[in-house]
Amino acid sequence: MSKQELVVLDQDDEAEGCCPTLLSAPLGEDQAAELAPVFKALGDPVRLRLLSMIASQQGGEICVCDLTPAFELSQPTISHHLKLLKQAGLIASERRGTWVYYRLLPEKTDRLAAILTRPGDPKDQPGQPRQPRQPRGESAGAVS
Repeated sequence: MSKQELVVLDQDDEAEGCCPTLLSAPLGEDQAAELAPVFKALGDPVRLRLLSMIASQQGGEICVCDLTPAFELSQPTISHHLKLLKQAGLIASERRGTWVYYRLLPEKTDRLAAILTRPGDPKDQPGQPRQPRQPRGESAGAVS
């Protein structure tokens, strides 16, 4: 098992601007290089379904023996997809006897969600329709 330290960011860190969203500031080269493999891992429908199955499992983990029958793929192919999700830091695994159990690493998915979230706008309340942006050079009341 890896002894890699995971850093969990709390909301105070976000308020101080440590992790800008895609819509608040352009990504830096290092941040883009770090995020690209994660998005690449999520870019495959099988891996996206696997992640969803793992994340939605009651109890927080699922055996590979329960994942494989959900797909018309061989066990080695499922294992390959799980390996890529693990390398991307989205899931963790634990071997118990002959079976491997997988669980979501919510720190990574929470970080992705924070990066993709639009910055808060007091005008954008739940249930309120969002007003479309006006093209540059046009005022809100201008009629063509």
